[in-house]
Amino acid sequence: MSAMPNIVPISELRQDASTIVKGASTTGEPVFITQHGRASAVLVSAGAYERTQRELEILRILAQGEADIDRGVGHDLDVVMAEVDDLLDRS
Repeated sequence: MSAMPNIVPISELRQDASTIVKGASTTGEPVFITQHGRASAVLVSAGAYERTQRELEILRILAQGEADIDRGVGHDLDVVMAEVDDLLDRS
């Protein structure tokens, strides 16, 4: 993300949405939309949104893993690795 965020009033978005959307898609940087001088929305490119969603899913999986560990759910790494070694030796 650049040092200075791209901030656009909603009135400017209404007047020139195509250019603003194209800029967000080209740079990959978010555009902060303001309404009455306050941030009200953030416009991001489809690619940036998809990356964010993938990253969030990875974080959810990691959080679930940590919760499972805290509850004592799961398998010991040494046991899993031994099973993998056995499977690989059979092939």
